[in-house]
Amino acid sequence: MGISKNYHVASGSFEVGNTQPRRLQAFLGTCVGVAVFDDTAGVGGLIHLLLPEPVSIQSMDQPEKFATTGMPLFLNKLLELGATRKKMQAVIAGGALVGPLTPQDIHLDIGGRTAEKVIATLNAEGIQMVRSETGGFFTCCIELDMQNWQYAIQPVGFDAVGMTSDEASPQAADVQQTIESIQPIPQVALKVLRIIEEGAYEIDKVAEEVKKDQVISARTIQLCNSAMFTKHHDVASLDHALVFLGQELFIRLVISAAVQSYFSQSGNGYSLCKGGLYHHAIGTARLAEKIAGLTATALPGIAYTAGLLHDIGKVVLDQYITGAYPMLYREFQNRQSEIIDVETRILGMDHTRVGALLARRWSLPDCLANAIRFHHRPEENQGSDALTTIVYLADLLMSRFHSGLELERMGTENLTDHLSRLGLSSGQFNELVDLIPSKILESTMQPNENGS
Repeated sequence: MGISKNYHVASGSFEVGNTQPRRLQAFLGTCVGVAVFDDTAGVGGLIHLLLPEPVSIQSMDQPEKFATTGMPLFLNKLLELGATRKKMQAVIAGGALVGPLTPQDIHLDIGGRTAEKVIATLNAEGIQMVRSETGGFFTCCIELDMQNWQYAIQPVGFDAVGMTSDEASPQAADVQQTIESIQPIPQVALKVLRIIEEGAYEIDKVAEEVKKDQVISARTIQLCNSAMFTKHHDVASLDHALVFLGQELFIRLVISAAVQSYFSQSGNGYSLCKGGLYHHAIGTARLAEKIAGLTATALPGIAYTAGLLHDIGKVVLDQYITGAYPMLYREFQNRQSEIIDVETRILGMDHTRVGALLARRWSLPDCLANAIRFHHRPEENQGSDALTTIVYLADLLMSRFHSGLELERMGTENLTDHLSRLGLSSGQFNELVDLIPSKILESTMQPNENGS
């Protein structure tokens, strides 16, 4: 057989199959990954679980998300392919308490409870567990090579821990020069942002504006046909995209296409996989949109855009992070710190402040600039607006349950207060987890050259 190709198993899904040159991977934080295989029959697979059990009747639309409903489906698929319970072997990973930790994290213990449900199912089915690495404080990647049925559990993103860095921290002038060197946001994107903010527009006129920018038009059509939006239709023009998507989704897709190039400028600094920053941005945007709709505390279109742009400061700092990677790891390991605190200690600034500078340069609306500046600590935003809180929650959920995309650490000290600001209780946190999008262009994700 040939060389095994990597395939990323998205959260809330599973993959099964017979012997083939394919390596299944799942990046795990609070999520739990379970690899099960029968090497005698040449059958195996990997499931990526978010929660221990369904949180509502609506949750049953995607039973693969939950340990109690997903595990039986997963195991039955393996049995249908020829595996036998007596020959099956299982490997479990994930369920981490990704720091900095608070009593809220300990109380929720989502990962721990998910792992318990998995183990209970495997025991009930008489399936042998050959390895289990759950809990802990760091993200990891579980792998299953379907060519030889070898498995591995490895830490994510910190391969350079043994290295040292002599690079000096960037000066304010260096960062300002980087900001000025980044191309301005396209005028068509600024027009669309103003349209979204005003809340009243003629969609045909918006489409005509987009058509004037050939690059944005091409990217919009490309995204429309991507794994994130496609429904097995080939979209060949903006007019077709508008009819296919509807005006609300069309608007958001144009904004996504406009900012895509900024995230592609970044290298291996914050991204833990190819396209990690953009994947995280899209996921946060979609989740922020859903939270805004659920709570009716902000316009979904604005929430989507704020989520999309929240980490734009990382695009500026990415080149400086690469050299400081070993120091970042040690800070995370020794202090269990938030990333903005680590950035400040090592670089002298953090991505939220730098992002706010870029937002001002682009003349973004104040609501978006505030969400960029305060999305790690909404309580510091004097306006205490719901939009910033929505982006904080979306970012937190993505960093805990869609690990392996980018370097991130967020605190939960004031989580109960933030939920309350949106009219939610801490008991409803699982409902927000259930909103996490399961597909974010992930089938095309590949590890970086550093092996992460």
